[in-house]
Amino acid sequence: MEENLLFLNANVRSVRRERFETKTSRGEIFMESNKLKDLLIEELQDLYSAENQLLKALPKMAKNATSPDLKHGFEKHLKETEGHVARLENIFEKLEAKARGPKCKAMEGLIEEGKEMIDDHDDPEELDAGLICAAQKVEHYEIASYGTVISWANTLELEDIANELEKTLEEEKATNEKLTELAEESINVEAAAGE
Repeated sequence: MEENLLFLNANVRSVRRERFETKTSRGEIFMESNKLKDLLIEELQDLYSAENQLLKALPKMAKNATSPDLKHGFEKHLKETEGHVARLENIFEKLEAKARGPKCKAMEGLIEEGKEMIDDHDDPEELDAGLICAAQKVEHYEIASYGTVISWANTLELEDIANELEKTLEEEKATNEKLTELAEESINVEAAAGE
């Protein structure tokens, strides 16, 4: 049974490869342009825009956070985001694609909501709870987007790219978990106790 599954898996990989590869007259293999690869590049450009927008927004969120732990969390994630941008630039080099694409409208909207949270809430505990909400919306967007591009990279048998993206996905998930912990253990409780 296990041998049959291994054989089936090898055949599926072979069929996938045949769909995406073409041999030149000299016997070299190159990846043909295909719709999924085009989608992958478009979504990576969207993520590149999103991460660059975050590089500008995170210092403002850190400045406005009143909780030292939340402020530190935003500062730490800023450093991680710098790494995400560098990782994406490396991936674009491997794909021989340009990094710049249209502005990520989703991230623009999420950041605008974060700005509104800062403008509309003066109470420190309420503001911190709102900043966590805004930050988690960003993390959830990134988690969904990175999960998708990892799946596409794996389908295209771009394992090295999928592995690089997986590192970013794990960092995004860890940030989201830390935000939840911080909210549940202190900030939400303090906001609920405020008058």
